[in-house]
Amino acid sequence: MRSARHAVRGLAPWILAAATLVSIAGCKGATPIKKLLDDPSQYDGQLVQIAGTVTKSIGVLGTGAYQVDDETGRLFVVSKDGGAPREGARVGVRGTFRSAFTLGTETAAVLQETERVTK
Repeated sequence: MRSARHAVRGLAPWILAAATLVSIAGCKGATPIKKLLDDPSQYDGQLVQIAGTVTKSIGVLGTGAYQVDDETGRLFVVSKDGGAPREGARVGVRGTFRSAFTLGTETAAVLQETERVTK
């Protein structure tokens, strides 16, 4: 009986991580990056979710920045805690969208990370 209880305790963090991954990184609820960049003023300062593959990454002493590509566009994410995931990782990110400016066809914007799940 004790080993069964121990096994359940060992699975609990994995179950929680899987549930969080589904809620953040799943297609449901994730805003396409193209939609954010096409109308940045609508989302500026708003809490949004994105999901995709990390294409660029840099991290130092627990902080970092990384670029996420969801096949509709690319967006940089800034992380104050937890560093940056490695290039090629699949991530789901929740955070505050910040639009800096739009010049012609280019929009400068970032997502300030509040929560991340790496797959």
